[in-house]
Amino acid sequence: MAACRQIFRSAPTYPRVKSVLTQTLRFKTTSTTPSHHHQHQLDHEFSESNEFLGSWKTPKDPKEAEANLGKLRRDYAKQVKELRKQYMYEMELQKQEKQLKDEAKREAIRIAREERKAAKAAMAQARAAERKVLEEEFRQTLPTNESGCLDYSSLKQKR
Repeated sequence: MAACRQIFRSAPTYPRVKSVLTQTLRFKTTSTTPSHHHQHQLDHEFSESNEFLGSWKTPKDPKEAEANLGKLRRDYAKQVKELRKQYMYEMELQKQEKQLKDEAKREAIRIAREERKAAKAAMAQARAAERKVLEEEFRQTLPTNESGCLDYSSLKQKR
């Protein structure tokens, strides 16, 4: 790498060598598609040129020149003011859109939370009902076993 730098530094005396070196030393990417940043550069649309550019015609009278310059400044100030109003309006719209999206997102989260709670409550009720049925079955089978146990214990005591 150091040798490449040294060759590259000495290359300004030979412009052809420098152009070849810059092409070969440039980092190559492995992807075939252009990057996101590069795509923006390719798709960029330039705004139309301002009417103020190249609009100045040099008058012969200095007072007329001063008046024209003042008019140009006022017109430009009006345009800038209008542009700022438009920008502020667009920013306000974006802010409102973001606020609506955030509210919708919060509402969706709230609804999902309520649905999860309802499902959890339904599962708990189902488990409670199942537990109740099992306890009832257990209680129905218990007296027969207890009487059997009592008989067994009474038999054991009689011995």
